[in-house]
Amino acid sequence: MPLKTHLDEQPTPNLTPMIDIVFLLIIFFMVGTKFTELERKIGLQVPEVADRGALTPAPEKRVVSVYRDGAVTLDRAPVTLPELTARLAAARGEYADLGVLIRGDGQGTFQRVAEVLNACRQAGVSELGISVRLVPPRR
Repeated sequence: MPLKTHLDEQPTPNLTPMIDIVFLLIIFFMVGTKFTELERKIGLQVPEVADRGALTPAPEKRVVSVYRDGAVTLDRAPVTLPELTARLAAARGEYADLGVLIRGDGQGTFQRVAEVLNACRQAGVSELGISVRLVPPRR
């Protein structure tokens, strides 16, 4: 069995390819930013549109809370039922698939919750939800 008479060199990582790639990326982004600056300076008239509808997706569901004393809030701001209908109709005008989550006090009357549901229906909101709390099963 032959014995080793010399020591092997420890391998060293070759950083040259990595440095080349970093320089290429730096050059690419520098040239790319120059193009965007030049594009802004082009003298042209951008077309105008009359409709200012929202281009973003619909926001999270609006939250309507009905308290024990009959007070109603929309996203923590107190509102009356006609105000609720008007605000939801305006929001639905911007986002057709607007959703509403109704949170009613468990000790309050259901009549007020029904009135809020009717106000949402009059505003044209079709995606409605009612918040409840699950009670753990009894053993």
